[in-house]
Amino acid sequence: MNHYIDQMGFEITLAEIPRRIVSLVPSQTEFLFDLGLDESLVGITRFCVHPELKARAKTKVGGTKNPDIELIRELKPDLIIGNKEENRQEDIELLKRDFPVWLSDVNTLLDAYHMMRELGRIVGNPTSAEWIADRIERRFTEFSYGMLPPVKPVKVAYLIWRKPWMVAGGGTFIDSILTTAGFTNAFANTPRYPECKAEDFQLAAPDVLLLSTEPYPFSEKHWAEVQTLAPRANIVLVDGELFSWYGSRLLRTPAYLTDLHTSLRK
Repeated sequence: MNHYIDQMGFEITLAEIPRRIVSLVPSQTEFLFDLGLDESLVGITRFCVHPELKARAKTKVGGTKNPDIELIRELKPDLIIGNKEENRQEDIELLKRDFPVWLSDVNTLLDAYHMMRELGRIVGNPTSAEWIADRIERRFTEFSYGMLPPVKPVKVAYLIWRKPWMVAGGGTFIDSILTTAGFTNAFANTPRYPECKAEDFQLAAPDVLLLSTEPYPFSEKHWAEVQTLAPRANIVLVDGELFSWYGSRLLRTPAYLTDLHTSLRK
């Protein structure tokens, strides 16, 4: 028997390396595919879209917030992978009655590195997991060393939702990426994902409004409406996956942040 402690502090016991895995977290699903677990992944959510061809062929077990519990039971997984924030506690508690559930809790890059290394150990591929985590860590280090200091800190508001307006606040993984990128989060003193009104943006006075492509699909058609929140701020549409997915997709984030800084200096 092998015993593991998840990022919530709960222990799971596995008799052997899991061969039937259900993943309820898109970024972790992509990471497991990148570890070569194509055959072991028997169920994923409809939001698990990377890599596209492999994800399309897998059984979909609903969404992250409303998984099909009965379908998951029919799949007879020997491991379910979830996340504190992305999955509902009541669903996780139901699944825990019948299956081992390993929960991640990722709020910083260090949390992400730990998650990847630990999952690699659990699924029997620690070498590949270590390689991916090391490579991501190295690229972020190189990004930090190569980043030119701004004349003044760029204060940004990272919008994730419309009607109501919602932003990424402090203590979130997105906030960690913003800080690592050298930005000042205009809403760092607010809890996690607050709803905001126009006057909140006026008080925060961001230099730049970052419109994320997920979870709300912001696009250029929203620019005029968003500009009313902070008339003097620049507006930039950003790839939300590269700010919020905390698996192997982070390999692409440092280069993306470099390009973002370059565009903001023009």
